[in-house]
Amino acid sequence: MFKKKWLGTALAAVLAFGTVTGCGGGDEAAEMPQGDPNDTTPVTIQYWHSHAETQMGGLNYMIDEFKKAYPHITVEPVFQGGYPDLQKKLSAAVAANDVPAVTNVEVSVVANFADGGLFQDLTPYIKRDKVDMEDFSKGMLQAYAYNDKQYGFPLIVSTSVMVYNKTLLDKLGVQPPQTWDEIEDYNSKVTEKEGGKTTRYAFSVPGWDTWYYDPWISNGGGTVLTDDDTVGFDQPESLRWAENFKKWIDDGSLMMGFGKGASDTMRQMFLDEKIGMVEHSSAIIKMYVENAKFDVGVSFLPGDKERKSHIGGAGIVMMSGAKEEQKEAAWKFIQFMTSAEHNIKWADETGYLPTHKSVIDSEEGKQYFEKWPQYKAVFDNFDNVGPRPQHPAYPEMSSVYKDIVGEMILNGKDPVPMLKENTQKMNDVLSDY
Repeated sequence: MFKKKWLGTALAAVLAFGTVTGCGGGDEAAEMPQGDPNDTTPVTIQYWHSHAETQMGGLNYMIDEFKKAYPHITVEPVFQGGYPDLQKKLSAAVAANDVPAVTNVEVSVVANFADGGLFQDLTPYIKRDKVDMEDFSKGMLQAYAYNDKQYGFPLIVSTSVMVYNKTLLDKLGVQPPQTWDEIEDYNSKVTEKEGGKTTRYAFSVPGWDTWYYDPWISNGGGTVLTDDDTVGFDQPESLRWAENFKKWIDDGSLMMGFGKGASDTMRQMFLDEKIGMVEHSSAIIKMYVENAKFDVGVSFLPGDKERKSHIGGAGIVMMSGAKEEQKEAAWKFIQFMTSAEHNIKWADETGYLPTHKSVIDSEEGKQYFEKWPQYKAVFDNFDNVGPRPQHPAYPEMSSVYKDIVGEMILNGKDPVPMLKENTQKMNDVLSDY
């Protein structure tokens, strides 16, 4: 039986007994969708989401505009809490055979849900309607695909970036490091100490989510997962990040937070100028710009072998267990929500990233980047933003090395031997799936 403990017992039972449409990621029919795209019979669909209160203005605008375009379709938005809460409720809905037609899905669980057959393969709809897939960021699309099938589209998309105190760095004559070789010099010029204790850290990397340090692994020449779906921590290149993080923590230049309240602490320390640069979600850039008493700059993640950052946030998908009469309406809503037409408006309202290449040079796009020049660093690296490691057991496996990072941060332990010692444990998680 597959290991799907982290998704909850309700979903695990459904998957074990194969009662989900397309269970086990089997061969779904690739023929054209059965629904009539021109049917105007009134239909109501639910959209389950995790949009924060600050995003509701944008969501309500989009639903109103959708209603104008498709007056026969009524969309009922249903807030289901944060991503973990939404995932648990989806599990229960699948077990009860009463799922919404459309839902958000957090990017790290796409592979697991898709492999379990919970999501509708959108490829036939894409082919029928000749959707221009080249206009999307390639990496953003890949994040919502699995086994060569497109299960969703990017909607509220973020990536991790380095947010820095531009006023301070300009005063010090320092630039944000672009390669790992530049970090030591940067640290020596930005870190401040009094009596051997750090009073200003050069930079901070969040320890509470592997999303933030997974790119450091590959940017240093390593890999989280190898091509044969085993853990890469038995390779020296895959340990460089841990060696460096430990060194920088010990010399007082790197601050890493872990556990409850760590994110708020890091934000406040940066705003209080106790940290020169923080790695954080691009969705937080506006908060920093609006609250800082100094000029805020944004730089892409540094790297030696490559410079990548990973997709965060959530996409939008159709549930395979939705009623057949709802699926055409669900597809129309997904297509509308992720189209280029409203992409800049949506991004500006929500604080997340535009997803279409064509909007960047549009008049709307130019106004957006004049208003938010900090986002230029992301779009200069638009094709270097890629999916998280895609394996159905990744969330469970990654919790092992997240705990190791926690031991380094909270108890000063060396993560390298612990990563080596736990490589087999992580491989067991992958192989037991």
